[in-house]
Amino acid sequence: MKTHLAAAVGSVVLTAGTLLGAPAASAQTAAYPTSRFNVDDYAASDAYGTLTWYNRSVGVDGTLQAVGCRRVWFGTYGAADKLLDARSTSTQCNTTYPLKTGIPADVPGGATYVIVCIDDYTAYPIKCERYNRP
Repeated sequence: MKTHLAAAVGSVVLTAGTLLGAPAASAQTAAYPTSRFNVDDYAASDAYGTLTWYNRSVGVDGTLQAVGCRRVWFGTYGAADKLLDARSTSTQCNTTYPLKTGIPADVPGGATYVIVCIDDYTAYPIKCERYNRP
């Protein structure tokens, strides 16, 4: 009798542990919102790709096609138009260069918008575009 009781209790504990640890059947991972970006500098250079809006950062996945020497600058901004953080590529000359980075936006809700700029080799902005969080 004690053996059967111990087995039954063990079975209940294992079942409860499995059920409590399992995600709900209807739970799904929501995709993070994305935005396409495309900035050109009037001299045939182009930076384009996708911004992924995470909770406390923005991911960048794209390409710089540099004609002459160019760099790309990304800045995240909060609700009060405050610069939260920024990242820049190194100077790239007459090449195609992958853009793959994350820009911190460590405030509740993350970045409100991102500024993407194509800069010259001295880091002077040639053209900038604003992309709002979707």
